[in-house]
Amino acid sequence: MTMQPTIAAGSSARNTGTIASRLALPAFAATLFLSAFLLFSVQPFFAKLVLPRLGGSPGVWSVAMVFFQTMLLFGYGYAHLLSTRLSLRNAAIVHLAVMATALAFLPVEIPAGWSKPPQTGQTLWLLGLFTVSIGLPFFAVSANGPLLQAWFSKTGHRHAADPYFLYGASNIGSFASLILYIIVLEPLLTVTSQSLAWSGGFVALGFAIAGCGFLVSSNKVVTDRQPAASGKGTQADWPTKLRWVGLSAVPSGLLVAVTAHVSMDIAAAPFLWVIPLALFLLTFVLAFARKPVFTISTLSNLLPPLAALVFFTMVMGSLLPVWFLLVCHLGFFFLAALLAHSVLVSHRPDSNGLTEFYMWMSLGGVIGGAFTSLVSPVLFNWVAEYPLLIVAALMCRPQAWTGNQRETRIFMWLGLLVALSINNPLIAAIAMPKDPGFYALCIAAFAMTGAVIRLRSEALHGFFVVLVAGLFFASQAVGGAVSVERSFFGVVKAFHTPDGRFTVMAHGTTAHGAIRNNELTGKPTPLSYYHESLGIASALFAAQEKLAGKPAQMATIGLGAGAILCHRKPGETWTSYEIDQAVVDMAADPKLFRFVSNCGNGDPVILGDARLTLAKEPAGKFDYLLIDAFSSDSIPVHLLTVEALELYRSKLQQDGILAIHISNRYMELQSVVAALARETGMTGRAGIFHPPAALAKGEQLNASEVVVLANSEAALGSIAADPRWKPLAAGDTTAWTDNYSNVLAAIARRF
Repeated sequence: MTMQPTIAAGSSARNTGTIASRLALPAFAATLFLSAFLLFSVQPFFAKLVLPRLGGSPGVWSVAMVFFQTMLLFGYGYAHLLSTRLSLRNAAIVHLAVMATALAFLPVEIPAGWSKPPQTGQTLWLLGLFTVSIGLPFFAVSANGPLLQAWFSKTGHRHAADPYFLYGASNIGSFASLILYIIVLEPLLTVTSQSLAWSGGFVALGFAIAGCGFLVSSNKVVTDRQPAASGKGTQADWPTKLRWVGLSAVPSGLLVAVTAHVSMDIAAAPFLWVIPLALFLLTFVLAFARKPVFTISTLSNLLPPLAALVFFTMVMGSLLPVWFLLVCHLGFFFLAALLAHSVLVSHRPDSNGLTEFYMWMSLGGVIGGAFTSLVSPVLFNWVAEYPLLIVAALMCRPQAWTGNQRETRIFMWLGLLVALSINNPLIAAIAMPKDPGFYALCIAAFAMTGAVIRLRSEALHGFFVVLVAGLFFASQAVGGAVSVERSFFGVVKAFHTPDGRFTVMAHGTTAHGAIRNNELTGKPTPLSYYHESLGIASALFAAQEKLAGKPAQMATIGLGAGAILCHRKPGETWTSYEIDQAVVDMAADPKLFRFVSNCGNGDPVILGDARLTLAKEPAGKFDYLLIDAFSSDSIPVHLLTVEALELYRSKLQQDGILAIHISNRYMELQSVVAALARETGMTGRAGIFHPPAALAKGEQLNASEVVVLANSEAALGSIAADPRWKPLAAGDTTAWTDNYSNVLAAIARRF
């Protein structure tokens, strides 16, 4: 009789342990899924919230990625300490306490005192804003991946000895969150609604983590048992740790670089940030899968010809369709990241070294992101980090470090010698063609050769890679650039056209003004989008006709080369609003562009985001206002919202004219502006203007699409009766607001 309670107790403990073991996998998988979902859904949502503060610059996302990767490193380091220094019970108590403290920072929003960024040091200011706004909640969520896997390894589940598959499973949650953000969250929910939903998910995650901790602590039979080694690990010596760091740094750097490259030319929009990040997470899912989808050998053979194709698109990008550019860049990035992560997984330790492995892997992610976002803008005056990272990705191939090392080194040095020779200014001036198209054809030929004969020799691969990179750098060097400035907002350069007749200002791949080099005195002729035959000038002339020579206040948001200033009439005062000091410096240099120096008349140029600086102006100040603020071909979304239009309207005279330049290769924006006019009660016209045939050839004139808005038909002046200007049609387009925008729909309408 006395033995029965003991037997019952033992049976109860075993039953409890068995139940806990059976529940472990679904409970841990669901919790990791939710954690990963929250971890990656907050990134685009909060970056979108911050974006208007910095003029819609793609640099916001690049800096955001550095912040999130750094916090991920802190989270992984914290998880490593909890797993190695505390008992499971105490670790759970500490972690839940951190989660509870983070509730004080919810819902996620921009705190008071952080509404206006400084004119310099935007990167540090942005990092500070992210820290005080989302730092602790993101830190708490970021620790869950390795921490919960370490807890799972102490359960009695049959897969507990090798819990790495849960990392791939958690990334399915991350991937799902980003896809849902593209197709559901951003198009349908306001930023405020997204913040509240995220806060609710955070609370639910706290309860789920508590449940996982209870399951493991309830599993008395197996909690303290050390899992068997998976048999797939390596000893964590310093060479191995450095390998983990390097194989993590390259795809992380590529993620930031390819995202910046894509968003610079299309839009600084969350959905374009999300696509590369989703692909990045998908590579983790595939790399950590129990059965690999792609072998390392297959990926290694595919990368060299794809790298050459990417270099080709960089040279000829403006002549290629956007879908082809996206497929090439994102396709190479996906395969390169998958290769690096697959090689990384092949060198993972057993479960005893799990948290340390993730910590070093996260350190590599921070290094790669910091190199691209923080270091490269200081080292390079153009976006050199992207091609450099492409070459680094090719060096992640295991074959690059095996085989006939002597032969490989010979060919690599030979390729490097050729590349340096091509880029030598003296040799380039004497022997190299000045047309970048020549280099594009060379790169295409090398790509086709690599694809056809599938170069098996690693020595030839090395030569091939360096030579192609050299050709790309040469195409950049001989493009006639006479001045290059890089800032937080991108790369601005001035270059001579191949015939030497013009100097052009470009931001990314889009021209922002051109000047005839033989017009050394007097008033230069406005070219590019600003020629007298085109829409921007037509809208200005209509405003000037109404003013009939009276003193007038005119303004432009976006200075560019300053060409619009040379259409001024006597009595006009012009105010220019420009966010990028590099643009101001280049436009004001009379050795490059003479619009500001010859036509500026000492008028003010106000530095800063236009919505913040324009808000300080008195109501009804301006008779004419031009919105022409583009970064490459991307649009600052916050300048095309209902709130923005109300601001512009408040600064105009009652009969003033608002002109908005909406030329864009990738997005249909006329219906967006029409929806804004509908919401604010303004009337308007839109026109697409092409240069006269007699002037178009060789004169640096660009077709343009312009919308003109006013408070009444009478205020439109001659535009109302001009057949070139058509009535606006909003259709069923929803007006963008500071809380809602849908860039994806604008792209869909264009194509």
